[in-house]
Amino acid sequence: MEEHSNGHGHPSVAHAPAAGLHGPAPAMDHAAMGHGGMDHDDHAVHSQGQHAGHSTAMFKNRFWLTLALSVPVVYFSPMAGHLLGYAPPRFAGAAWIPPLLGTVIFAYGGQPFLRGGWQELKSRQPGMMLLISMAISVAFIASWVTSLGIGGFDLDFWWELALLVAIMLLGHWIEMRALGSARGALDALAALLPDEAERVIDGGTETVSVAELAAGDLVLVRPGARMPADGEITDGSAEVDESMITGESKTVPRTVGDPVVAGTVATDGSLRVKVTAVGGDTALAGIQRLVAEAQSSTSRAQALADRAAAFLFYFASGAGLITFIVWSLLGSVPDAVTRTVTVLVIACPHALGLAIPLVIAISTERAARAGVLIKDRMALERMRTIDVVLFDKTGTLTRGEPAVTGVVAVEGVTTDELLALAGAVESDSEHPVARAILAAARHTGSPALEATDFRSLTGRGVRATVGGSNVAVGGPALLTELQLAEPEPISASTTAWMDRGAAVLHVIRDGAVIGAVALEDEVRDESRQAVQALQRRGIAVAMITGDARQVAAAVAAELHIDEVFAEVLPQDKDQKVAELQARGLKVAMVGDGVNDAPALARAEVGIAIGAGTDVAMESAGVVLAGNDPRAVLSTVDLSRASYRKMWQNLVWATGYNIISVPLAAGVLAFAGVVLSPAAGAVLMSASTIVVALNAQLLRRLTLNPADVH
Repeated sequence: MEEHSNGHGHPSVAHAPAAGLHGPAPAMDHAAMGHGGMDHDDHAVHSQGQHAGHSTAMFKNRFWLTLALSVPVVYFSPMAGHLLGYAPPRFAGAAWIPPLLGTVIFAYGGQPFLRGGWQELKSRQPGMMLLISMAISVAFIASWVTSLGIGGFDLDFWWELALLVAIMLLGHWIEMRALGSARGALDALAALLPDEAERVIDGGTETVSVAELAAGDLVLVRPGARMPADGEITDGSAEVDESMITGESKTVPRTVGDPVVAGTVATDGSLRVKVTAVGGDTALAGIQRLVAEAQSSTSRAQALADRAAAFLFYFASGAGLITFIVWSLLGSVPDAVTRTVTVLVIACPHALGLAIPLVIAISTERAARAGVLIKDRMALERMRTIDVVLFDKTGTLTRGEPAVTGVVAVEGVTTDELLALAGAVESDSEHPVARAILAAARHTGSPALEATDFRSLTGRGVRATVGGSNVAVGGPALLTELQLAEPEPISASTTAWMDRGAAVLHVIRDGAVIGAVALEDEVRDESRQAVQALQRRGIAVAMITGDARQVAAAVAAELHIDEVFAEVLPQDKDQKVAELQARGLKVAMVGDGVNDAPALARAEVGIAIGAGTDVAMESAGVVLAGNDPRAVLSTVDLSRASYRKMWQNLVWATGYNIISVPLAAGVLAFAGVVLSPAAGAVLMSASTIVVALNAQLLRRLTLNPADVH
């Protein structure tokens, strides 16, 4: 087991996995299933199929123009005037306004559906696009036949055609806007690398492009700069911020001989680094490949509306054929054409086309108001099926920064006095441990002490002069250097602290140990509520961390977590997700670091903490604006509620068609009940209104993390 110490001598241990939920873990094929590289819209349409070659902006632009053209079409339509009780204006050429504008709407607004329908027809996979294209084509031809006075038919569907295309464009625009992007995660990873590097040459340095670096080059990394490539330090030492790679907030001391990773930041010192890997061989590029592989391997279920549309296509086609044959035999060909056209037009899914997009739009709005950003609509749908939520520990279940959790002092020294001395020494340090001790010292209310002659003892601690005394604060390495031992009165406390994985810092005054403090990553109060609420909903909770087993076990015991993966190396986190999935479990992963990105992408639902890195957020389907784990409950509740609304809308929209199509076909004509084209259009609009109103009921759902129960 390898140890690294931070600036205060606090050991951070490299780790390996623990036992898990019940059930065997069969082997899983980890072969790459392809890589990312699609743009936003291409990825969206890939997951949908029906939108191939289309973009969100395209649907948006066509919708607004179609809507504008639909207004005069509806206003000048005799059928619309008859239904609404007004007389359309009459002047020379007025009768040609609906046909001409309707033709533009059909050719321009309907073009995506016509192309999509043709693709579905060629692939023999009928769906929403084919159903829409069939209806608008029938309406277009029948309306022109009526407008030209051919055959004496009364099949004026121009206004219905216009509204149909407008509603379908609106639904698809909403749907496309709700889809997530695969490209963002890869772009965010690449952005972690600097564009240029300072290569060391004889007599100084030269600025070169990172792409020009080669293994063996020596580069200078100044304070605050990022590592341009993977390498090994040959000169200098610094506290390195590796949070963008590890997700851990603590800086790590790096000195001669230590490896460094591309993208990490030297915070307080200059380093000379010998390049060991560049380009595709770097650790960052490896994570990039894992993200692409995990995203491409994530299954994307077909939308429920597509399955319903496929059924309706066969249903409407069969009903139309039967209608034409029966009415041709029992009535006349004109009656057969009228009834058949009515059936095919009325079968077009106005309500079905909006059933899911409206629910998604309202759901994402409600989620955003609760601090939950839904980036992938399928993530919202899948959240209701989750069996286990896998939380990254640091920064998610815990606060991600050290806090003083214990103080002990020798006889004659109060704990407040001990914290005041330690706080004075740490007052000039920017280290997270120093900030924790200062916060604890201020909390006592004791007057602040002044310190002079501050010195940082790299890897051991800090020292200063306080009130004429030489005071030092540091870990075991400092005691060893000073050849000091813990007094018996405090050893019992420090042993218990270390057994649970806490960092222990000793306070030394004038060469004598006068006390110690324990520092731990503090568990959030909200985490307890989140874990309990998830378990009450029948969802297991697991935790994954790079921390030592005893640290992980202490947090898990406090939160009553079902399963723990401890001592997990950064590159292995997505494998743990795959292990859970291999047991037949559906996983939601909650994390905040770059190393969490592959796991977030591989899980059925990736949930990124908004306070985390951009890469984690880009890799996830759901992003929490804050770092309150209770917001995961909002996602679960919203997923279940929105899924119910989707089903209700689909049942209504599909059920309406199943009932109205036979009526339009004239199955009750013998009883004098015949659904006219005008009446069918009205009922179709009413169906759309019902679906819209039902979706609006989602706004009544309360999504408040503070109200978790």
